[in-house]
Amino acid sequence: MKFRRLLEKMVSTQIEVRGIHDQRVLEAMRKVPRQLFVSEALQDQAFGDFPLPIGDGQTISQPFIVAEMTQALELTQNDRVLEIGTGSGYQTAILAELAYRVYTIERVRKLFIGARKILDQLHYHNVVAKCSDGTLGWAEESPFDAIIVTAGAPEVPDTLVEQLEEGGRLVIPVGGRLSQTLLKIERREDGIRKTNLGGCRFVKLIGNHGWKEY
Repeated sequence: MKFRRLLEKMVSTQIEVRGIHDQRVLEAMRKVPRQLFVSEALQDQAFGDFPLPIGDGQTISQPFIVAEMTQALELTQNDRVLEIGTGSGYQTAILAELAYRVYTIERVRKLFIGARKILDQLHYHNVVAKCSDGTLGWAEESPFDAIIVTAGAPEVPDTLVEQLEEGGRLVIPVGGRLSQTLLKIERREDGIRKTNLGGCRFVKLIGNHGWKEY
């Protein structure tokens, strides 16, 4: 009951008041037990207005940024979504509540195994996961209706834009190592449309089409 109250307070005081209006997104944020995606020692902090460490230099994103990026994807229950950066699996679970199928890629094996375990425990059977370089996308399963990248890239990977369905949406942080701009990219019949969603700060997107690890 304590976590239930904290979850409701998180949605009402951090998310709704900042302009997240998509009712399906709000319902998903209320439903997914965020505390299960962090270590037991951090569970009481899981609903705070800040990111938390999950190991290997990675974080679970601030609740508002999860909601903002998810809303920007404009998901329907028939959509196939690609997530780059599974991390804790929390964003994956939110997507799984909203879309038909979620394909998620994590490069850090320890995080991949942990996320897969909790997603299975919560019975998200519409999630397909693999441990690989997310900057390459998942060509054999493309095109996707939506793609979300949960790490900051130096530029938008062409590989991901190419794997978007016509009418598809890509949400990705792009910029320097310490701060980025959140972009929404739409693939339309007449070309690519980019929308600036504001400033943000993510861990680096490591991979062939991102930052180099060393």
